[in-house]
Amino acid sequence: MMKGAHFPAAAAFALLALATFHLVSASDPSSLQDFCVALKTTEYDSAVFVNGKFCKDPKLVKADDFFLSGFQIPGNTTNPLGSKVTPANVEQIEGLNTLGISLARIDYAPYGGLNPPHTHPRASEILVVMEGTLLVGFVTSNPENRLITKVLNAGDVFVFPVGLIHFQFNVGKGKAVAFAGLSSQNPGLIIIANNVFGSTPPINLDVLTKAFQVDNNVVQYLQKQFWFDNN
Repeated sequence: MMKGAHFPAAAAFALLALATFHLVSASDPSSLQDFCVALKTTEYDSAVFVNGKFCKDPKLVKADDFFLSGFQIPGNTTNPLGSKVTPANVEQIEGLNTLGISLARIDYAPYGGLNPPHTHPRASEILVVMEGTLLVGFVTSNPENRLITKVLNAGDVFVFPVGLIHFQFNVGKGKAVAFAGLSSQNPGLIIIANNVFGSTPPINLDVLTKAFQVDNNVVQYLQKQFWFDNN
């Protein structure tokens, strides 16, 4: 009788543990069909939001829904950061909807080209260097805050775990090119300097002064800068 009384609670705990494991281990939701090609926003009521995108009728799907050209074209790196990110996510390839993957090409100007410290809140990233030499790294979470860093050459691969601040910096004399795979159809992007000092409206001056332990004038100066987005 006692064993029978405790079985439902044990079963519920097991199911909860299984569900929790699924939530913490999953990335984008798995597809329940062969594909779910995203409808463009002009094709449905843009006032309705879903966690992902509405699916096109499979009978109307065509090869171009899974296709993108132009990744062989170098990005323009003549900007303050000396880098250009060319994305291939669900916004560029509707067929990526529900598949949980995306891609990006990153071009770096000769010595000094920088993909600045940033995070992808919804994806881990795997980077392969195609040309040049890059200093890359990410910072672990509090309280350790440890920098994991390495110099990469053509053919090298490096992984950035989901949500952690990371960067790439061209330390070679020539240009550099890398391709990044991401574990989400829509990885998201938070460029640290842009988001902190270039938000609209600006973050309260006292908040930033205390957080960064600097003079008000320093924060005001930083908030007045033009924070370039290389995407």
